[in-house]
Amino acid sequence: MPYYHVLIVGAGHAGAQVAVALRQRGFEGTIAIVGDEPEPPYERPPLSKDYLSGDKSFERILIRPVEFWSQKKIDLVLGVKVVRVNPKESTVVLDNGKALGFGRLIWATGGTARKLSCAGHDLANVHYIRTRADVDHLSRALAGASKVVVIGGGYIGLEAAAVLRKHGKNVVLVEAMDRVLARVAGEDLSRFYEKEHREHGVDVRLGTLVDGIEGRDGHVTGVRLADGEVLPADLAVVGIGIIPAVQPLVDAGAKVGNGVEVDEFCRTTLPDIFAIGDCAAHSNRYARGASIRLECVQNANDQAATVAKFITGTQEHYDAVPWFWSNQYDLKLQTVGLSTGFDDTVIRGDVAEREFSVIYLHEGKVIALDCVNATRDYVQGKSLIGKNIAGHAAALADRTVPLKDLAKAI
Repeated sequence: MPYYHVLIVGAGHAGAQVAVALRQRGFEGTIAIVGDEPEPPYERPPLSKDYLSGDKSFERILIRPVEFWSQKKIDLVLGVKVVRVNPKESTVVLDNGKALGFGRLIWATGGTARKLSCAGHDLANVHYIRTRADVDHLSRALAGASKVVVIGGGYIGLEAAAVLRKHGKNVVLVEAMDRVLARVAGEDLSRFYEKEHREHGVDVRLGTLVDGIEGRDGHVTGVRLADGEVLPADLAVVGIGIIPAVQPLVDAGAKVGNGVEVDEFCRTTLPDIFAIGDCAAHSNRYARGASIRLECVQNANDQAATVAKFITGTQEHYDAVPWFWSNQYDLKLQTVGLSTGFDDTVIRGDVAEREFSVIYLHEGKVIALDCVNATRDYVQGKSLIGKNIAGHAAALADRTVPLKDLAKAI
């Protein structure tokens, strides 16, 4: 049975980055990355943006060139899934029946796309965006499609809608809640993006529930809404979140809530087993101590660094300021901090000019910024996170006052 000093399960950003970080820190033990896709590690965020649009080839979204992994003596075990973890024996079993032994196990599997459960959910041309294969399948289907229904008004749905409009498709976006981005942003940003998408020709339907997918000969012909209306469709794109891929850890006895629970060093409750990235639930002070999962590259990178440091002898708590980005049309949204639980906002800049920031406050303290085409605010705004702006609200809204100067004055 092959044995690795560090066995990484998951070939996404978190898994790849922890392997890279270990080598950068001089770790000389054996390392392997197990991935359930046939491809070497690649970036997922561009899938719904540059890769779907055709602006970037697959080679350009690889996390490292293919030869990098062999040069760094990192084995890639691809196209297989870990189906069982035995923490007492320090082994994992793959879906091909083979077993691998480990000294330390790092679980970095992310999640799987949350699927529709309504009638017709299994028809051909119901698409999800989570893997390269998903997007390649969607791209091929788009060639013969003119009418597309996007289900879900989060980042994936909005980004997909923007790309589909670029391809000249007729797009209807259906969101169950009363605004897009309702789970991650305030109303100001939601209404701005709703307006932008409508001006670009997307039919945005809010507070609208999907009752089923209709089809003929196994293919989608329409999306039936709860009120009985049927939206004609050649295909449907679904973006309604992910489900953390942690079942083997659950079966092994790890403590699991909304993801596998980890401590400040990303250790699970199982000995010598860590979890990082989208699947890891951790206490985050930027969420005022709540246990959360962060589905973003920043979290993957920083948790990977925490584990690499721990394994190489440096105990440094994970405590990074979250950040995120989204590209839609000619709009670049950059977010820093977590706006969850905000009780006030300040608009900095001109929304009509499409260059502004929404600054979120909780009990007078800055907790997050959403920056639209305002990179300077994004870069400088990080220094404001956690600071009380009592008496400085006017300056906060004044774009002639650099945020870095304001941060020094508070």
